[in-house]
Amino acid sequence: MKILVPVKRVVDYNVKVRVKADGTGVDLANVKMSMNPFDEIAIEEAVRLREAGIAKEVIAVSCGVAACQETLRTAMAIGADRSILVESDVDLQPLAVAKLIKAVAAKEQPQIVIFGKQAIDDDANQTGQMFAALMGWPQATFASKVVVSGDTASVTREIDGGAETLEFKLPMVITTDLRLNEPRYATLPNIMKAKKKQLDVLKPADLGVDVTPRLTTLKVSEPPKRGAGIKVADVKDLVAKLKNEAKVI
Repeated sequence: MKILVPVKRVVDYNVKVRVKADGTGVDLANVKMSMNPFDEIAIEEAVRLREAGIAKEVIAVSCGVAACQETLRTAMAIGADRSILVESDVDLQPLAVAKLIKAVAAKEQPQIVIFGKQAIDDDANQTGQMFAALMGWPQATFASKVVVSGDTASVTREIDGGAETLEFKLPMVITTDLRLNEPRYATLPNIMKAKKKQLDVLKPADLGVDVTPRLTTLKVSEPPKRGAGIKVADVKDLVAKLKNEAKVI
């Protein structure tokens, strides 16, 4: 069994994001980048399935600029066997990425594709679902537990107010939630080994995919700053301010 895991290079979650002065986007100059945290969970789950003898190979794939090779090396340091970069300087949107992953999947023939449920930069939460629709495969989103047995997979997923467990025939698509696992740290020996693992570079044209953006970003702005809090003398004063100033009651 092959497992394909798409990973995305994003601004590190510890970095305070700054908007460009002209409002055209996020300032990425001299900003630390890292693998999307949900994708780390996806790689960890795939590696665990291989370690359990269920999968034979884990392949990481990323779509984006040449610097995404660093993200793929991290994925291989965690445990992916090899990786593929679909290199493009175009601003890749979810549908374009889903089409690129579909083309890669057609070449690699994986039985399971595990996505992070969303990327922390755009929070789109679309690519996994779009890919499943393009492939015509069943999907289990927001997975908190995955059990694979033979040609079926049982996935527990988080829903409003609880969880539900679904069973699917492979091939299928899974998107990971935070509670699925805790990703391991990449050790120095594994980081060194990752430098020697196979990393193939393709172009969208090689896959026959048009990645021309369909959406145009009009403006990016920071959320308004919160005002300072105030103290009230008593409940009567609180109710008056909520009613007359905040106008929430």
